Amino acid sequence: MSDEKSNKPGTRKDTHYAKLRRAHRDQKAGGAPVFRPRQPVPPGEAPGDGLVRLYGLHTVRAALDNPRRKIKKMLVTRNAAERLWIGDLAALPFKAELVEPKDIDRITGSDAVHQGVLIEAEPLKPKRLDALGDTRLVLVLDQVTDPHNVGAILRSAVAFGAGALITTARHSPQESGVLAKSASGALEHIDQIEVKNLADALGQLHDAGFQTIGLDSEGPAELEKTFDGEKIALVLGAEGKGLRQKTRETVAALARLDMPGAIHSLNVSNAAAVSLYAARRFLEKVNGEW
Repeated sequence: MSDEKSNKPGTRKDTHYAKLRRAHRDQKAGGAPVFRPRQPVPPGEAPGDGLVRLYGLHTVRAALDNPRRKIKKMLVTRNAAERLWIGDLAALPFKAELVEPKDIDRITGSDAVHQGVLIEAEPLKPKRLDALGDTRLVLVLDQVTDPHNVGAILRSAVAFGAGALITTARHSPQESGVLAKSASGALEHIDQIEVKNLADALGQLHDAGFQTIGLDSEGPAELEKTFDGEKIALVLGAEGKGLRQKTRETVAALARLDMPGAIHSLNVSNAAAVSLYAARRFLEKVNGEW
């Protein structure tokens, strides 16, 4: 009795015959086609007039929804425009052009995951420390320079309800497409405060009622047992170097994330996410939901 299932399309037998036919065609044509890897496209020139280029669906959607963001130009594919719910490019309050993905590749470079959309815009202006507002949770970065890490930290800060990200004017990455893509839209949802002297800024945070806690893998106490008060500022240092000595001397406490595994330190963006979660849980108990 014949096996009827074996003759149905998509079965193992059908796949076997398809492979034989393909091999026969390749043999007649002189062999299988040669694989030619796609040639990488380097990034183009930087934008002029002090503008920044931002790309990616989440990044651009958040920028479009941010009234503080001044957009000058957009390049977008038909598919990306549909995914961004943009029906009429002419109705946008800035120049917008329908393009092919390769047109954006020539600007961002082929390694950038632009998802078919790019904007040129004015960078957001950082705020002063005295404009901090009434938030109870802030994040402070001590010379964290990698834009991928800072972008990921911004994303976690927004996710856990931090009110601001405080960085130094020097030795901190400027707003860029890489940073914004890593932040996945968070760049538009949190106040960024820039200070000249971090030790002075920590002093001002103390005066404002914040407990400043420096994260250190060799800290004397567990982070969860260090929390005290109604406002918390978490301070994280750069990869490898960690907190600078002056910063270590200025914070109110040094604490560690207790990890039972074989590795006792985390990437700075992962450490930020874990510590933000712990701080928020503590503040919810002290202050209730805010």
